[in-house]
Amino acid sequence: MTATAPRFGPSPSAPAVRRPLAAAALLVALVGAVIALLLGGAGPVSAHAALTGSDPQDGAVVATAPKEVTLTFSEQVALGDDSIRILDPDGKRADTGTAPRDLGNGSVVKYGVPLRTGLPDGTYTVAWQAVSADSHPVSGAFTFSVGAPSKTTVALPADRAGGGVVGVLYGIARYAAYAGFVLLAGGSAFVLACWRRGAGARPLQRLVAHGWLTLTVSTLVMLLLRSPYTGSGKLADAFDLDGLKAVLDTKPGAALVSRLLLLGASALFVAVLFGAYAKREDEREKKDLTFGLAIGGTVIAAGIAGTWALAEHASAGLQPGIAMPVDVLHLLAVAAWLGGLVALLVALHRTPDIDATAVRRFSRVAFGSVLVLTATGIYQSWRQVGTWSALTGTAYGQLLLVKVGLVGALVAIAWFSRRWTARLITNGPEAAGAGADEAGADRDESDGNGDVAAAGGSGRPAADGAEDPVRAAQLARQRAAVTTARKKRIRDADPERSGLRRSVLAEVGVAVALLAVTTVLTSTEPARTEEEARASTTAAAPASEGPVNLTLPFDTGGENGKGTVRMDIDPARTGANELHIWIDGTDKKPMDVPELKVAFTLKAKDIGPLPVLPDRIAEGHWTASGVQIPMAGDWKVSVTVRTSDIDQTTVDKNVKIG
Repeated sequence: MTATAPRFGPSPSAPAVRRPLAAAALLVALVGAVIALLLGGAGPVSAHAALTGSDPQDGAVVATAPKEVTLTFSEQVALGDDSIRILDPDGKRADTGTAPRDLGNGSVVKYGVPLRTGLPDGTYTVAWQAVSADSHPVSGAFTFSVGAPSKTTVALPADRAGGGVVGVLYGIARYAAYAGFVLLAGGSAFVLACWRRGAGARPLQRLVAHGWLTLTVSTLVMLLLRSPYTGSGKLADAFDLDGLKAVLDTKPGAALVSRLLLLGASALFVAVLFGAYAKREDEREKKDLTFGLAIGGTVIAAGIAGTWALAEHASAGLQPGIAMPVDVLHLLAVAAWLGGLVALLVALHRTPDIDATAVRRFSRVAFGSVLVLTATGIYQSWRQVGTWSALTGTAYGQLLLVKVGLVGALVAIAWFSRRWTARLITNGPEAAGAGADEAGADRDESDGNGDVAAAGGSGRPAADGAEDPVRAAQLARQRAAVTTARKKRIRDADPERSGLRRSVLAEVGVAVALLAVTTVLTSTEPARTEEEARASTTAAAPASEGPVNLTLPFDTGGENGKGTVRMDIDPARTGANELHIWIDGTDKKPMDVPELKVAFTLKAKDIGPLPVLPDRIAEGHWTASGVQIPMAGDWKVSVTVRTSDIDQTTVDKNVKIG
């Protein structure tokens, strides 16, 4: 069987526009050059575990049943007692049922499972499932045969590890966790770094609170789903206490619990930010509190980001000591940029008093975030992709190209937002004056309405100066609603503010897609590992569909020492093969020689030489049957020909046998 697994006005200054464009062009060229150098000279590394070898190999035919089956992986993996199963042709367990033995040595990651004795001939299926060092479940299956291939009743599940309903729910929770972190960290950073008065704005308070709640709930969901996600795949096992206890003993489980503890500290941070900080009137005290909140918030945000770096791709493979801090910086820059964008959009739509200074400050924060993202992104791309072929020929590389395209689109839209910001700053005083005039008109009109209303709406003064308190409160609410509606109408009529709002909305739309692609990337097998596994599979895959024919000229150096060896290897697959060898002289006629020897060597696996002594059956014709080829690969076939007592030579040729 086969196992499967709007229009814009002129900018304030033309040279001022050209300078950023030139700087952007220089930055793009520099990034391209660095990527080319890194991808062009990268060495091998892994981050998702992959099966790189086994004994017996996939498709191998062995003469007798082995004592155990061994599996070799590209990186450290976590295996359970039932992670490797060997099934006989009837689907029954052929292994002893004991936990896999760790046979690793140094950098080699190898596990073995002993087989029962007295196994009959036929095709056996090896099914395995593990959790790689970067916390992602991996699985696979292959077959080997004892004696000769046979039919098998084994039916393997079509879903890969981490798939099905549980995999979908876990992926949604993973995306929600990233989104919640972006809103929590980015919204808080926007208030502290760009618009301190925003701490008293209810829309921003709700935004950050929703981010905290989303991150907390999604983390709890991931913790509950972790056991079925990496194990059975059954949703009901999410509430299995034994499974939850086992998850808590793993690195991803510890990271999720640490995130929940840090979210408790972040709840206190949010309470101070939108409570005592928002109510503080003394500027000096508020400045000191701003500094303290900035330090504390950065530490908490870095800690939460570190829970991803601890249990994701950064924790495995090349240079984890560098990759994890780089990953934390990358996540913080993403949160500051994308979360700040959402906060700015909410402020532009829901708050009437955000000023151009806050927008300009955020523009600076966003530019710094882009620089950090560029530097960390180049490093991560080199580490996880490595080569140009992997960039275009793997799912991870293609997703990375989509992500780079979305980042480019986001930067382009942000450049238009910077133009609207410049116009908003230039026209700010006039807009502010107009707003003040309108506000004064509102107050005059409101006072007039109040006088009338105080008289009960009849146009007559209230008797003895008395006023109905219920009616007064009702009128106050009406005046506030009218004032708010007029401010919103004035704000919406401002072309600079409206243009900026539209461009920021477009940025947020692209950012949502960008976050989705990033989430998928974190659960996709890195390009390097996929290429390594593909190369290993190619080396072990059958390379021939029929007999192999070889022609090897030879010259022993003596009299009548020249000739040609013709060899047929049938069927040129693992297991038993039949060899036919003919020797022709220079006259193309059969040539007899005193001695002929053959040897097979598989250097990639350090196997051989395996000697073969063919039998002479006719003049110039030798044969050998039952020649065992233990595994597929690029074999070197060596033929030694002796034409006299002292004249002999060895000729060889490589051939793929599978």
